[in-house]
Amino acid sequence: MNSLEHLRQAQQALIEIFSGIDAQVKQNLQRVLSAFRHQRVGAHHFAGVSGYGHDDLGRETLDKVFAEVMGAEAAAVRVQFVSGTHAIACALFGVLRPGDEMLAVAGSPYDTLEEVIGLRGQGQGSLIEFGIKYRQLELTSEGYINWSDLSSSITDSTRLVLIQRSRGYSWRPSLSIADIEKIVTLVKQQNPHTVCFVDNCYGEFIETREPTHVGADLMAGSLIKNPGGTIVTAGGYVAGRADLVEAAACRLTAPGIGSYGGATFDQNRLLYQGLFLSPQMVGEAMKGTHLTGYVFDKLGYPVNPEPFAPRGDVIQAIKLGSAQKLIAFCKAIQQNSPVGSYLDPVPDAMPGYESQVVMAGGTFIEGSTLEFSADGPLREPYVVYCQGGTHWTHVAIALEAAIAAVGSGD
Repeated sequence: MNSLEHLRQAQQALIEIFSGIDAQVKQNLQRVLSAFRHQRVGAHHFAGVSGYGHDDLGRETLDKVFAEVMGAEAAAVRVQFVSGTHAIACALFGVLRPGDEMLAVAGSPYDTLEEVIGLRGQGQGSLIEFGIKYRQLELTSEGYINWSDLSSSITDSTRLVLIQRSRGYSWRPSLSIADIEKIVTLVKQQNPHTVCFVDNCYGEFIETREPTHVGADLMAGSLIKNPGGTIVTAGGYVAGRADLVEAAACRLTAPGIGSYGGATFDQNRLLYQGLFLSPQMVGEAMKGTHLTGYVFDKLGYPVNPEPFAPRGDVIQAIKLGSAQKLIAFCKAIQQNSPVGSYLDPVPDAMPGYESQVVMAGGTFIEGSTLEFSADGPLREPYVVYCQGGTHWTHVAIALEAAIAAVGSGD
């Protein structure tokens, strides 16, 4: 069976899945529209201010819109956040103090957080260097949350639990909202004062509720991932309890300034429009992950999530098994990207990553992972992580080339 026949078969098999995604997109978009209407968003909110950014009505209203969409008390949506990792770091440094303990409950954190915590590197002002203790709960042998250990792991000094929603560069399943709700419940039963913090990167609008809808105290993410709708040029967000959001904002700016400063550099319209587009763009990306997972499963490659399985983020992992296939896959995706299709991805060191990484990212926004991209660390078992896609038909076109490049997994 050639690549076109594989893709035609996949499209037929996934009709019902695609229909369900469309229904979910509609529900999420209704929530966004309701918040826009309730906060009376108008064209005057698109204007920005310069300098310190004081009295930026557009920025202040966007924070309220975002908080309402996310089911949170407050939010800070800022172009000054360099990345999702930066937003997460601001949240952690805002909440934690010397002597506090942070507990990661979903195994090892994403590579870029290791230096923030202090698991790698030194002398850069990590959490551990500031006297914050760190523990992590290992996953079960099957790659799931160890619920038994979690039910007795919280102590009086556990100030914050880190809940990483996405799989990151691992083979574990991404967490569902039901999983996150169960984690929050178990943590609060042991210590109601422990802050439940969610790294929400790649997870926004995957379901019809967000972590802050089900009891998470604080969450953070990137605007060049899901909530930027593929058009926001930079930034990130924090959302949750108002006092915790302000604590994170004080780490972004300074104590006493917090969320009240920061020019938006005439980006307000894109920030609003990106949020409006986000449910639709996430829906298309989810269709792309289903298509990718189905086709490569049929080709004999281990895939995660499996075909027809519910999605927890916009990432589809494929275990290719060799460095050559990982590089070939990424080259095929790059050649079918709208930007830089003439470039060949090569493995290289990346700031914050432990291993060399090969990345295909012919995207309009550099590093955007809601646009279609693929990457993976050059280490066994050589897993490629496919992300995003502004429309699933683009994913299908790129997959034709990827199938030809790597062949069967048998």
